[in-house]
Amino acid sequence: MILSTPFSSTSRPASAARPGRALLWLAGLLLWLGLGLGLARADGVLLNQLSTERVDDGLALNFSTRFELPKPVEEALAKGVPIYFSAEAAVLRNRWYWRDARVARASRSWRLAWQPLTRQYRVSTGGLNQSYESLAEAVASLRGVSGWRIAEAKELEDDGRYYLEFSYKLDTSQLPRPMQIGLGAPQGWDLKVERTLNLNPDFSAKLAP
Repeated sequence: MILSTPFSSTSRPASAARPGRALLWLAGLLLWLGLGLGLARADGVLLNQLSTERVDDGLALNFSTRFELPKPVEEALAKGVPIYFSAEAAVLRNRWYWRDARVARASRSWRLAWQPLTRQYRVSTGGLNQSYESLAEAVASLRGVSGWRIAEAKELEDDGRYYLEFSYKLDTSQLPRPMQIGLGAPQGWDLKVERTLNLNPDFSAKLAP
């Protein structure tokens, strides 16, 4: 005798359940990756402010960042290794007939060092030196700048379309040569942020929140 089982809409072969489990596994993986990416971003540089304004003698830039020094960087400072940060800004003009023209470029650097004799941190930039009692105060002083002139008035034409390329980073190229080998994100030295902003006809621009 052959017994048959009536088909039920609630019955499902074992193989049919696999796609559901696969989707759940994939969702979990994406969630894990998302959390990992969030942590990686927290270890980098967040750009709080980036804006430009036309001034009498040219174009001025304002920016501020937020980041914390990774442990390997703090350890290097404690051992007497100076740390460098640099910011670069370029103003480019759109050209339909050829590659865009760079009309102005400016750079700025900061040197952060621990002074064991005075037990203070010193920040040097543009020939100026300032000492701080704590590392937090020293790092806060190099997280941004205001009124930084990045272009001369003669370099800007009112009938052009311009945009800004900006970058701010921990400059490992100025570290002692032996320390530069193999440095990167896994070692906690990859601190950097880059942005591009279109300038308005009056050369003003502001980073969208």
